[in-house]
Amino acid sequence: MPVENADRAIRGEATVAAPLDKVWKAWTTKEGIQTFFGPDCNVELRVDGAYEIFFDLEAPPGQKGGEGMRILALQPKKMLAVTWNAPPHLPNVRGQRTHVVIRFRALGEGQTKVTLTHDGWGEGAEWDEAWMYFTRAWNEVVLPRFVHRFTVGPIDWSNPPDLRGSPAQAAKGSRPGS
Repeated sequence: MPVENADRAIRGEATVAAPLDKVWKAWTTKEGIQTFFGPDCNVELRVDGAYEIFFDLEAPPGQKGGEGMRILALQPKKMLAVTWNAPPHLPNVRGQRTHVVIRFRALGEGQTKVTLTHDGWGEGAEWDEAWMYFTRAWNEVVLPRFVHRFTVGPIDWSNPPDLRGSPAQAAKGSRPGS
C-alpha cells in the first residue's frame, strides 16, 4: 500500500560516541556544520534565524544549496527544526519548503543519539522525485558523514568520502517512509 503524501516522512537516526554538547555544536555552528554537512553555511541560532547549508560553492547565488532556509524552532541540546528546499534541478518543489526536525538525546557514557524527520511533502511526480532524492541524501550521505565526523574525523571537502555501504552508513538505522 503506498504511503499517503500527508503521512510521508523520511526518518533516520545515528548514534555517535560523543557528548551531547559536541553533537549539538556539530549541527548548530558554522564550524561544526563544515565538519560533515557542507563546505560552507550561514547559521543564526535563533528562531527565524538563517540555517543555510551551501553544497556547491561555485554555483551562482540561489543555486548553492539550502539557501533561504530558516530555523522554525529550537530547544537547546534537544531539538532543532528548520525549513528545507529541494535541489535546483527540481524547481517547482524548490520554490516551496518542507520541514526537518533533528532531535538530540544523550545516552550516557559519552554517546549521543540523533534522530531526523523530514516531512511536509506535496503531491506529484516532482515531489516524488524530491522525496526519493532526500531519502538517499539524508540516509546515505548526511547521516553517514555525521557518523564519519565522530569516528574518523571531519570531511575533507576537496575529496569527500563515499560512505554508502560503510559501517558509518550502516549505523544510521534509517526507516524511509515509515
